[in-house]
Amino acid sequence: MADEQPPPTPPVLAVGELALEGEAASGTPPVTPGILGRERADRIATVVTYTVMFTVAALFFIPFLWSVSTSFRTIADTVQGFSLLPKHWTTVGYHEVFYKYHFGRYTMNSAIIAGAITVSNLFLASLGGYAFARLRFPGREVLFMLVLGTLMIPDQLRLVPIYQMLVNMVPNWLGHVGWHNATFVNRNGVILISLVSASSMFLMRQYFLTIPRDLEEAAKLDGAGYFKTYRRVMLPLAGPALAAVGILTFQGSWNGLFWPAVLLQDESQRTIPLGLVYFQTIYTTFWPQLMAASVVAILPILVLFVLFQRYFVAGVAASGVKG
Repeated sequence: MADEQPPPTPPVLAVGELALEGEAASGTPPVTPGILGRERADRIATVVTYTVMFTVAALFFIPFLWSVSTSFRTIADTVQGFSLLPKHWTTVGYHEVFYKYHFGRYTMNSAIIAGAITVSNLFLASLGGYAFARLRFPGREVLFMLVLGTLMIPDQLRLVPIYQMLVNMVPNWLGHVGWHNATFVNRNGVILISLVSASSMFLMRQYFLTIPRDLEEAAKLDGAGYFKTYRRVMLPLAGPALAAVGILTFQGSWNGLFWPAVLLQDESQRTIPLGLVYFQTIYTTFWPQLMAASVVAILPILVLFVLFQRYFVAGVAASGVKG
C-alpha cells in the first residue's frame, strides 16, 4: 500500500505558523491571548486598588481638612451648613486659644509630660527588652508573660490602688529617705505612672531578638559586660525600634486624658486634652476655637511622624519577625 500523504496545511494556519517561527527567530516571544488577558486583569486590579485606597484616604482626610477650615471661620459661618472652605477667613480662633484660654501653658505642660515619659520609656523599655531577649535567668518567660498581662488591666480598674499609692505610700517611703512633704497629685504623678509600658518593652524585646548573637559574642571577646554590650552594640542597632517606641509613647502621652484628669487638679498644670473642655458648654460649642486648639494638638504629632516615618515603619515591621 502506498504511503498516505498528510493533508495539506490550510493557508491561514501556514501563515500563522510562519509568523510564530519568525518571532521566535527574531527573539520576540509570541503573545498569546492568555497573557493579554492576564495583563488586562492586572491593570484592572491596579486601578481598583488605587481607587479604593484613594477613597479611604479621602474619608480620613476630609474631616481633618474640615477641622483646619473651621479653625479659620467665624462662629456665624460654622452654623451655615457644611463647606470645606470658609466664607470669611479669620484667625480669631487661634488668637483666643493662646491669649484668652492660655493654651501656650497647656502646650508646655503637655510637652513636659510627654517628653519625660518618652525619654524614660526609651531607656527603661530598651533596657528591659534587652534583658528579656538576651539574659537568661530563672522565671524569665513567666515574668515576661506577667508584664504582658498588665496590658489586659484597664486604667479604670487600677485607679483606686494607684491613687492610694501616690497619695499615701510613695510619700511615706520618700519621707524615710529625707524627702518630706512630697506630693504626686500633679504632673509628677502622671510621669511616675507611665515611666515604662509593657507595649514598649514588648516591641524592644522583639526587635532585639532579630539581632544576630555573633555581635554580642564579639563584644564579649573584647571584654564587654552586659551593660556595655547593651550600650555600645545593641542600642545603636535598635534605632528603628527606638523610633517606633518614641513615636507611640509620645503620641499616647500627648493625647492622654484619664490620668491627667485625675491627678492634675491645679489649673496651671493642665494639658491640652483637658483644655479642650473649655470650648464646650451646656448650650454652646465654640467651634472655631475648638478646631484651632485641635489643630495645635495635632501638629506636634504630625511633624514627629513625618520626620521619623521611615524608622517607625521599619521598627514595627522588624519587631514582629521573631519571638
